[in-house]
Amino acid sequence: MNIDEANRCLLCKNARCQAACPINTDIPKVISLYKEGKYLEAQEILFENNPFSSVCSLVCDWDSQCKGNCIRGIKGDPIEFHKIEEELSLDYLEKLHFEKPELNGKTIAVVGGGPAGLTVAIILARKGYYVTLFDEAPRIGGVLRYGIPDFRLDKSIVDKYEVLLKELGVVVRPNTLIGTVITLDKLVEDGYDAIFVGTGAGKPKELNIKGESLGHIHYAIDYLRSPETFDFKEKVIVIGGGNVAMDAARTAKRQGKDVTVYYRKTFENMPANKPEIEEAIAEGVKFEMFKAPKEFTFDGAIFEDTENYVDENGKVQTKIIEGSKTLVKCDAVIIAVSQTTKKNLVSTSNIELNKWGLLVTDSKGQTSMTGIFGSGDVVSGAKTVVNAIATAKQIAKNMDLYCQGLLQNE
Repeated sequence: MNIDEANRCLLCKNARCQAACPINTDIPKVISLYKEGKYLEAQEILFENNPFSSVCSLVCDWDSQCKGNCIRGIKGDPIEFHKIEEELSLDYLEKLHFEKPELNGKTIAVVGGGPAGLTVAIILARKGYYVTLFDEAPRIGGVLRYGIPDFRLDKSIVDKYEVLLKELGVVVRPNTLIGTVITLDKLVEDGYDAIFVGTGAGKPKELNIKGESLGHIHYAIDYLRSPETFDFKEKVIVIGGGNVAMDAARTAKRQGKDVTVYYRKTFENMPANKPEIEEAIAEGVKFEMFKAPKEFTFDGAIFEDTENYVDENGKVQTKIIEGSKTLVKCDAVIIAVSQTTKKNLVSTSNIELNKWGLLVTDSKGQTSMTGIFGSGDVVSGAKTVVNAIATAKQIAKNMDLYCQGLLQNE
């Protein structure tokens, strides 16, 4: 129980924690109910606002969201709401079951079984839509199953969502990559009333330097999908400073490897959550700052030193220090610099993309193809799980309106 933590909450009327939450969780209301012992009511509020509150309580960046904006934190320790959310949400998820709703005669195709796609599938299936979910992987979950390590998110939580989808009557087609045999045009032709694209950013971004195809060079996305299949020896280098880099580094360390993260800037510039960095350090992961990869060789990786400078606009930039090449010997390199979208989805359709290869949508989530909506990383680029869920929640409402002929066009 986290009642002592709840009792410290001031129940602010204009709560900064709620305003900083990407999905606008009514934190004061939930804590108030929790303090009164009205656990079920608090649990229902959490789930109805965010079907994946159980996941977000474990993987969100609390330091920049609820916890980091708590007024208690100005002069003391902020409220750790995520611990209360975890307690309530995991208990609720374990007990939750759905009765299959009466169908409303409308059909939905959901492309992608990650956080965005699952959110849309759950919301629309509960409204009586017959939902077919297409996913390229053997099992649904996307980044929840194949990207976030077990020590951060127990996969039994993702398994529970598979059960809930079946109870709602959602039909899952696994190992089905839309854009190859089945295309978006084919889904339109087959008469779905609306289609949602939430395929995420599942393609690793390349460094485009010499030696990237060598056998000991790997991408974090591929590694985290099934770490047990990678037979690394002793010394592992991870290149990058984001959460994916930290996940890869910590996973390799837990496999007993000597792990060092190389990053081209400072700790302060690293986009990874601070707790992730601190936990990596506590677990024995080493860090080398101001190092940029130049080339990969059969012996390891060549790095150049970097330094910060202030440009004419007063912004801090990073540049290479000429003549500073150093060979770092290692047994494996894991590249974790970013992700982008796969091109198979749109290669056989006329759907509009922007210059970064992301889906172009309007404010309601509609793409350039009638009846096709999109959100999540395939639209915004790689962002957090809670951001994907928050936008997908709104898109699901718009798809419902569209299918009823009530969505106002821009």
